[in-house]
Amino acid sequence: MFITFEGLDFCGKSTQVTLLKEKLEAIGKNVTLIREPGGTQISEKVRKILLDKENSEMHIEAELLLFSASRAQLVREKIVPLLHEGHFVISDRFHDSSIAYQGFGREINLSSVKTIQKFAIGLAIPHLTFFIDLPLEEIDKRREKFGATNLDRIELSENDFYNRVRNGYIEMSMLEKRFITIDGTLSIEEIHNKIIEVVEDWIKNNE
Repeated sequence: MFITFEGLDFCGKSTQVTLLKEKLEAIGKNVTLIREPGGTQISEKVRKILLDKENSEMHIEAELLLFSASRAQLVREKIVPLLHEGHFVISDRFHDSSIAYQGFGREINLSSVKTIQKFAIGLAIPHLTFFIDLPLEEIDKRREKFGATNLDRIELSENDFYNRVRNGYIEMSMLEKRFITIDGTLSIEEIHNKIIEVVEDWIKNNE
């Protein structure tokens, strides 16, 4: 089973990814956790380039292609082999991030972004995608607590950009049946319980 988590930076994805991994392992599942960009030796090198705040001259088209290149390597080196071995693969972000961030956020031609993502991921389409939705006001509070000096190149983007990204996720969630939207203002435990309910139901109906 392939599960992905999406949402704005600081929405709580990483916490929920870890909790889901622990829950699935507790019931005897083989689980592999990956992050995007990254997850392989090559992809991690691309990650450093993408998130380095010193790379402010990076063009948006280059950003899109670097994310996609990292993803293509991850899919073929890790995700596909692990799925064939029967692992549960949980990814902190996947191709929907590029559609939301580079397509809606950077306003690159949406059709082009989707075509590039289709090529990058091949047949590795998630079974479930959890979109943790959080208002921009709450994102701002969490980002401020994190500290400006700790923010990466993407996280330093303006609120207009993040608002377009969020709207993009909302639009995708209405079009893609695999998208499960969860209210990010709920407690960590409440969010976790909702995720577990959906995953357990999928397992019951598909295994």
